[in-house]
Amino acid sequence: MLQEAYLVPSREMEPSLSPPLKWAGGKRWLVPHLRPFWRAYARRRWVEPFCGGLSLALALRPEEALLSDINPHLINFYIRIQQGLSIEINLINSREVYYAHRDRFNTLIRQGAAFTEEGAQLFYYLNRTGYNGLCRFNRRGEFNVPFGRYKHIAYQRDFYAYRTLMEGWTFQRRDFSEVVLLPTDFIYADPPYDVPFRQYSAEGFSWRDQVRLAEWLAAHPGPVIASNQATDRVVHLYTSLGFRIVRLRGPRRISCTGDRTPAQEILAFRNIEL
Repeated sequence: MLQEAYLVPSREMEPSLSPPLKWAGGKRWLVPHLRPFWRAYARRRWVEPFCGGLSLALALRPEEALLSDINPHLINFYIRIQQGLSIEINLINSREVYYAHRDRFNTLIRQGAAFTEEGAQLFYYLNRTGYNGLCRFNRRGEFNVPFGRYKHIAYQRDFYAYRTLMEGWTFQRRDFSEVVLLPTDFIYADPPYDVPFRQYSAEGFSWRDQVRLAEWLAAHPGPVIASNQATDRVVHLYTSLGFRIVRLRGPRRISCTGDRTPAQEILAFRNIEL
């Protein structure tokens, strides 16, 4: 067992890929904290019910992964990468082009035609060019992020380098509670944090959803790690369900009102030796 805990899959030694999307709240900074725990279970399936920007999966490079998210445009983009996506639309950091592409994307949404290769190309452009890497939709399901403030954007037109790594990965659009798990799965859950802004999808993510998630994770017999904002009610929720809590100083800041105090975050562990 000790020997297995220190096996490092050869994929970990390969050059890492940066996430193809900008993603607010990305967890790349957590890689050094999570890698030692993942190494002990690296032959298992990696499951992320909130896969977001894929920063951890791309860094830890599991052979097999089940990557889910409630955002259907995100999942469409990743599936299109697996199918050989290349970008053919105009990629210019221009306010005029941005709003034209956003209007086209929202037209596709209204027509029920956004989950296509064109929709994936537009989603990529809007994500890379929009304000602060936000992915935000109104209650009609339309993308409403304003134009960004970047001086230079390194766009990609080809995603071939990601296809080999993603060969053993399954992407699906699901509520976390609908993800079909194996008892041995290693779950990492990074839900929308317990903060005022939670309009990541048209449905939002309420406190009731936070409770549903924690209870769903607690029922899993395999290893589980969850991250969240270190609010009092989040800490109480996870400790009451038998999780062990580790507090971290995250790279985010409390607010844009002048308070530059690092945000307190937690990792909640279950069925893992610390």
